[in-house]
This record gives sequence, C-alpha cells and structure tokens, in this order.
Amino acid sequence: MVVEDTVRWLERAVIGLNLCPFAKAVHIKGQIHYAVSAATDARELLEDLQRELETLAEMSAEKRDTTLLMAPDCMADFLDFNDFLALADDLVDAMDLGGILQVASFHPQFQFEGTAPDDVTNSTNRAPYPTLHLLREESIDRAVEVFPEAEAIFERNIEVLEELGAEGWAALDVGARRACPVHGADGAGTQDAGIANGNAKAGA
Repeated sequence: MVVEDTVRWLERAVIGLNLCPFAKAVHIKGQIHYAVSAATDARELLEDLQRELETLAEMSAEKRDTTLLMAPDCMADFLDFNDFLALADDLVDAMDLGGILQVASFHPQFQFEGTAPDDVTNSTNRAPYPTLHLLREESIDRAVEVFPEAEAIFERNIEVLEELGAEGWAALDVGARRACPVHGADGAGTQDAGIANGNAKAGA
C-alpha cells in the first residue's frame, strides 16, 4: 500500500502536473528503487538510510538511478522530520559520499516558511508518507544541463498549484490510504518500482 500510494502520487501529481520535468524519463526507464522502512524512530530510520545509501552508491546508475525511502511509521511530525534531515546530511558526509549522493525529502505535512498549513502551494513538497529521496549528484548535474534555470521550476510549480487550488489538489486523490504512523504495524519491507523525484536540493 505504501509503494502503491507513492506511485499514485508520482504519476498523478509530480508527473501529471509536471512538477519535476526530469521525473517522467526516470520513471519510464524503471530506474527508481522503493524502500519501505519499518522504522519507528530516528535511530532506526538512520540505519535504513545508511543501508540504502550504501546500496545506491555500489550500483550503476543505469540499474538504479535513485531511491525513495518511505517511513510510514515514524516522523509524522514535520518539524521532527525536518530536524532529521540534518542527521541525514551528516550521515552522507560520514560515509564519504558528499558530492556523490545527496538526500532530498518530501513530507505529508510539509510547510514553507511564512505559509499557512492549508496553503495549497505546500503541496509541491508533500508526499503521502515521510520520504527521503536519495539522489546521485551526477544525475542532478545532467538534469541541470538540460534545464539550466532550475529555480524556474519552483516558481512554475507554485503557479500551477495556485491555479489548481485546494479542491483541484484534493481531486487528484494522492494522499495516504494507510494510517500513518502505526507503530508496530506490519507490511514493511523493500520493494522495487519505477518512479522519480520532485524536490532535489539542486532545485528540481
């Protein structure tokens, strides 16, 4: 259910609204790995993140270009999740993967500074579940070469969401269909599928 919900969100929102112009190609090529974390706290999630970073770094981009690590059973609070991202960046550096991989993120309660919680523009960075997006720096560089004014993507996305409105976003039906978090829930594991991203730190 977690993977299916995320695929639904990527296809209907990220790709459907073209929130990330680089997403469709990677999705079609099936170069995205989905990992569903069973973590119920930050320590466990950090362990899962380390494992996924190691695996992605060891594999060729042709086989696996990027990874989405979803955490349906923890980090329900956006501020906690936001704090966790600093730990994620520290982990990348500790693993000597700085400049090779980076971690971007999505969260169902994402909120831009200075916006109201129900501001529809926050939806540009909202996913059904707390999600860590593991990206290759080389892939980001190639994407920026194709679309050098990456900051324009963000501006366009805001315009798209404002035009769509809250009712239009709700009509996409891209929210979580599984309660989150559910501590001790089963169904966690690792699954493969093809999908892409939306908010790389480089501006995608």
